[in-house]
Amino acid sequence: MAFKHVVIGGGSGFIGKRLAKTLIADGYEVTTISRMPAIKRMTWHDLEKDGLPEGTSAVVNLAGQNVLDPTRRWTPGFKQNVWNSRINTTAACAKAIEKATIKPRVFVSISGVSHYETGPQTNTEESKTVEVDFMSRLCHEWEKAANLSENSICRTVKVRCGVVIGREGGMIQSLILPFWLGLGGPIGNGSHDLPWIHVDDLCNLIKFAIEKQEASGILNAVAPDLITNKDFTKAFASALFRPAIFPLPEFVLDLIFSPERSVLLTKGSKVAPKRAQQLGFQYRYPDIRSACKDVARFFQ
Repeated sequence: MAFKHVVIGGGSGFIGKRLAKTLIADGYEVTTISRMPAIKRMTWHDLEKDGLPEGTSAVVNLAGQNVLDPTRRWTPGFKQNVWNSRINTTAACAKAIEKATIKPRVFVSISGVSHYETGPQTNTEESKTVEVDFMSRLCHEWEKAANLSENSICRTVKVRCGVVIGREGGMIQSLILPFWLGLGGPIGNGSHDLPWIHVDDLCNLIKFAIEKQEASGILNAVAPDLITNKDFTKAFASALFRPAIFPLPEFVLDLIFSPERSVLLTKGSKVAPKRAQQLGFQYRYPDIRSACKDVARFFQ
């Protein structure tokens, strides 16, 4: 195997833990970067001071403060934390790669799909992006922080991720209680697009990006099943054998999260994984019904 040692920024989070398990099960050595030291873990201060561990062949950055933490008010301080936790960590990984005597072969940096335009058009990796609000500006700067020098021999892959479906975190963790109690429902009229991906497919796509020499530049980490919020609501409620008849008004989410971050739940773009499919990536959960059934079986 060409890639033996992967360093994961944000490896102690929801996606990072699953990615580490995926890689280790396939024979990789994994070191995570986190705020607290531990076995097979380094801190961001260690990365700045000592650089990447010897023999690092791939770097993946997944670090970022949870934007939709309902316990945190959308204050200027929290907004800055959301911003810094993504951009500064990505820039730190890029700087460590540039400083390394023996460069990793690939740098995979995650961002979001918030900078695609909403509307009836289907966005692919070639579609234009916009900077119209906090989330779209964040995505632009996030990706810019991952840029390496032009003469760098390290291949760069920028993964634009949709809503991640998995039982240990993300949207499912926030929704499971009301849906389990039969109190779930669409957001507003549920007509807005919901680009999504199962956490297993996201981790496998990142592994694919590490191993596939032809993978570089932008990859949309979304499932090929283009759905709306109403489609998700129906599939998740059905998988739990629960009704879903109580719509959640958008203004309630605006009150809970503030309009600037509630757009992650109330607005969406139609996004297709054109390049992943062209490169031959195979989805384990290509449709929302199979993804919801997999998640729901752990709550039954």
